[in-house]
Amino acid sequence: MTQKTTPRRLVLILGDQLDMNSTCLFGAGSSFDAQLDMVLMIEAPGEATKVWGHKARIALFLSAMRHFRDALVERGVRVQYVNLEDSAEPTLVGRLTEQLRALKPAALHLTEPGAWQLQQDITAAAASTQVSLRIVDDSHFMVSRADFARWASKYGASLRMEFFYREMRRKHAVLLDPTASKAGEPEGGQWNFDAENRKGYPKAGPGLIPPHEQFEPDAVTQEVMADVQRHFPAHPGSLTSFAWPVTREQALVALSGFIEARLVNFGDYQDAMWEGTPFGWHSLLSTSLNLHLLDPREVIAAAEAAYRAGKAPIAAVEGFVRQVLGWREFIRGVYWLEMPGMAVANHFGHQRPLPKWFWTGQTHMACARDAIKQTLEHGYAHHIQRLMVTGLFGLLAEIKPSEVSDWYLAVYVDAVEWVELPNVMGMALYADGGRFTSKPYVASGAYIQRMSNHCGGCRYAPDAKTALSKSKPLCPYTTLYWNFLDKHEAALAANPRTGLMAKNITRMTPEQRQRIRDDAQRVLETLDEL
Repeated sequence: MTQKTTPRRLVLILGDQLDMNSTCLFGAGSSFDAQLDMVLMIEAPGEATKVWGHKARIALFLSAMRHFRDALVERGVRVQYVNLEDSAEPTLVGRLTEQLRALKPAALHLTEPGAWQLQQDITAAAASTQVSLRIVDDSHFMVSRADFARWASKYGASLRMEFFYREMRRKHAVLLDPTASKAGEPEGGQWNFDAENRKGYPKAGPGLIPPHEQFEPDAVTQEVMADVQRHFPAHPGSLTSFAWPVTREQALVALSGFIEARLVNFGDYQDAMWEGTPFGWHSLLSTSLNLHLLDPREVIAAAEAAYRAGKAPIAAVEGFVRQVLGWREFIRGVYWLEMPGMAVANHFGHQRPLPKWFWTGQTHMACARDAIKQTLEHGYAHHIQRLMVTGLFGLLAEIKPSEVSDWYLAVYVDAVEWVELPNVMGMALYADGGRFTSKPYVASGAYIQRMSNHCGGCRYAPDAKTALSKSKPLCPYTTLYWNFLDKHEAALAANPRTGLMAKNITRMTPEQRQRIRDDAQRVLETLDEL
């Protein structure tokens, strides 16, 4: 901890706000003065124990924070840095309160936090210590919370990302046709190439995929890894393969590597899964974006430049841009619009506990085993593994949404609440009843069979025909999928996007439907043993 001297202004930099050009530091419109003001950064062990944090996630945040601290000091900024062991108080807000009382600044400034409850707690801490508080918009994002709320007010109870995405494309002039006669129209003649981005790998396998960028832990990161092992020895996950970017310079290398080597096939195979292929053609830039080591504008610009230079097809580039400019900005807006209710949403009233194998990967279901074991090793799984493997199981198995959400926040290195919570509660679990998704994302084992090679060597058969011919038990995903259709037939039939799905259950006899219920009940009673 550095020497305590009274600053004019104390600037709190949170662990996911590592941006030198933020409004609170050296960005446009900032009044930060390195001689008069002081930066406060806080490591808080309680942040890793609110949920049972993956060791790699803890190490990523702490290493990135310490590197950012050092970069600030090199620029002549006074930094009050609170290390893990510097206080008996475990919580971030408790440690903030201690610092406010000790430093007695004239004012506390910070960029708006990414978590709703944290903003409430910081506001209360400033009030309790009688320190003036100023929270500024997070200029990292391309739409402010207020502007998103104004956009959302036009659409009532049903928000759709596609409409928002098109507006953002026009507003920021991204992937628009450059010809004068088509001003404002999308490049390639359509806004969305999602239909071209759903391929599985060839039967022979994914072939040679350019490796993702890895960064050897330096002295700072090695010190962090030792601290994590000492302070959080029982936490899940491994640090053996830790190689995530933890500095701005490393993040730029990761961006360049993806654009040059993997963007070209990202679109085709972004939904594909293959055993022992944890990264595929994906960018792996979400950690750097969510820590603010990368600006979304530069990421989007690099992808568009690759398209203009003929290095990647429009479907790949548009699919990637849609994730960054569309979904990422949209999901943040939805989070702030729906909190705090989103955190406790439970549309279906599911109450089952999370199976124990979510923390070990020790399940006979090959798809879930592969996704969870790579998650425990790397702290990473791509969006289809999260949505249509672990998330799908959570929905079909009627797991309590808050337990699923806590697991996602704990185990993924890129998990911060504003992005994790709506993706899990809204997209994966439909726990909010469809506030911003048009249907529950449910599927049987046949979907996983189509998008991966997991089913061939699995204990379970993805469909009834295969189960009979090979004397395998039916896949729990398939059993629970039919149970879901049986339970929610009326709601699914009334939804144009799931009406055909519902018809499949209506064709069954009462005896067949009772068999589905009985089979599903046996699965639900033995979730830990699957």
